[in-house]
Amino acid sequence: MYVEFDRDTCVGMFQCVAEWDAFEKDLNDGKADLNGSEEESEDLFVVEVPDDEELDAKFAARSCPVDAIEVYEDDGEQVV
Repeated sequence: MYVEFDRDTCVGMFQCVAEWDAFEKDLNDGKADLNGSEEESEDLFVVEVPDDEELDAKFAARSCPVDAIEVYEDDGEQVV
């Protein structure tokens, strides 16, 4: 499972930070950062989700008010 995070879409509500500790606040930019992620393209970040954190990643995606977080199975099927 992996997460795609569109940082450009992020509006800095930081609800993802409360749901999954892979996200942290960047108060200078007013946006969240996804720790350990790689930049796939401009402002699109991707990270593999550890097996024991899959539920947290899904909650983070569901809590995002602007849908900046998407969760996918390894085969590319979108879950959230």
